[in-house]
Amino acid sequence: MAESPSARDRLLPPFQDSVLWGWAGPLLVTAFGAYLRLRDLGTPHAVMFDETYYAKEAYSLIKFGVERKSVEEPNIPLLNGGEVFASCPTVSECANYVVHPPLGKWVIGLGELMFGVNPFGWRIMAALLGTLSILILARTARRMTRSTLLGSLAGFLLAIDGLHLTLSRAALLDIFLTFWLVAAFACLVVDRDRTRERLVAWYESADLEELGPQLGYRPWRLAAGLCLGAALATKWTAIFYIVAFTVMVFIWDMGARRAIGLRRPLAGAYRRDLPLTAAWTFVLPGVLYVLSFAGWFATAGGYGRNWDQATAHGPVFFVIDSFRSWFGYQQAALSFHTGLATSHSYQSWPWSWPLLQRPVLFFNEQAPGCDVASCNQAVLSVGTPVIWYGGLLALIAMIAWYTATRDWRGGAVLLAYAVGWLPWFYFAIADNRTMYLFYALPMLPFLILAIVLAAGLLIGPADAPPNRRAVGAAIVGVFTLFALANFWWLQPVLTAENIPHEEWFRRMLFSSWI
Repeated sequence: MAESPSARDRLLPPFQDSVLWGWAGPLLVTAFGAYLRLRDLGTPHAVMFDETYYAKEAYSLIKFGVERKSVEEPNIPLLNGGEVFASCPTVSECANYVVHPPLGKWVIGLGELMFGVNPFGWRIMAALLGTLSILILARTARRMTRSTLLGSLAGFLLAIDGLHLTLSRAALLDIFLTFWLVAAFACLVVDRDRTRERLVAWYESADLEELGPQLGYRPWRLAAGLCLGAALATKWTAIFYIVAFTVMVFIWDMGARRAIGLRRPLAGAYRRDLPLTAAWTFVLPGVLYVLSFAGWFATAGGYGRNWDQATAHGPVFFVIDSFRSWFGYQQAALSFHTGLATSHSYQSWPWSWPLLQRPVLFFNEQAPGCDVASCNQAVLSVGTPVIWYGGLLALIAMIAWYTATRDWRGGAVLLAYAVGWLPWFYFAIADNRTMYLFYALPMLPFLILAIVLAAGLLIGPADAPPNRRAVGAAIVGVFTLFALANFWWLQPVLTAENIPHEEWFRRMLFSSWI
């Protein structure tokens, strides 16, 4: 009779390969992703879509500490650091009403500060954090599967997805939101392993009738809270992930205590783990969100800021009035988001996002310089269809797998995907809100994790029959090659390559893409 697995083997399955290869594989696919994102980053040499807002607001934050109104100028309003901010009779009249928190724009502004107020400068930070998200996802997938091959596959698929590529090459906020959410999830997965390591170390000398040990300050969970706070300070939709991830890790803690043999895992997780969990993953993000408005609090030029009135009545009234004004500003922003129902030619509904029915054309220009009379430079922000459609099959597999086995990995991926998708149904139905395909970007890393986990199920464990593993590996390999070919075919219309109009039209796979 085979020996039953030890507590360590049950709670901490070993990795299948060395630490060196565990870094080498993810770093290789990250380098490939970096090449795709940094190559000709300043092309097109123009403002794309909502860069017209965020590039100018970022420059304003760097220059004034708050967002100020800008002058509308054609083509490249910020090129070479040109002055684009209007002179106005009073400070309050300079203030620009913006509805997104400032952190993402501060990050864009950092690139402008280093490289100038030009297309490369306002896109470089998106490219760098988009690239870094590839490495984080690859390492997270490796930890979840214990396989460097599958981890590297996750990074490779993210590297060749068109939606991730185009948003990594544009000064919009969604790539920063996605980066922080992926980083938070990665920290929580590491924390899950560290928690189980502590429980295994405690196991031998413990009285299993007790609630179990205190597990310390949980630095990886603290790091996750910092990342969630950065996500919230970039876009409000992070709040759904904050709630979901807090519930998720509580369930993980309860499961770990049950797996080690404790008799009261729910009570142990509630008393020993939940208070600090709530502080790190729920309270801390809220604090960081408020701190992200430091420029607004510290200067007189922010929208809705009553600086002169507050300072005239002493420091106590200054603090009270500052926060009262700030809450009023937040309510105004909320009213804007819930009331935004302006029709747009590239808007789409969330139920159509997984099918990539209506992508957003960031840039399109008739351009000379090719061998035929009519040429196009276009940036179509759309996912790689093979990845997104294959991901739907993988999600179905995850539902079946989680229903049958309650494996934590399937549950985590399904939860994170749903949290990035389903809340938009409410806003679409209740508010008729204007929304776009690129709002689905935070779903993508978890869609890819579903693909990778499904690939692991196809290939099977290390002790599976060789024929089964060979067939599974062949299926996964063919899928990966199809995804790469699909990306290669679309790449000219993702990166503003100058191609004949006929070639552009051939790459519009659906009539709804035009």
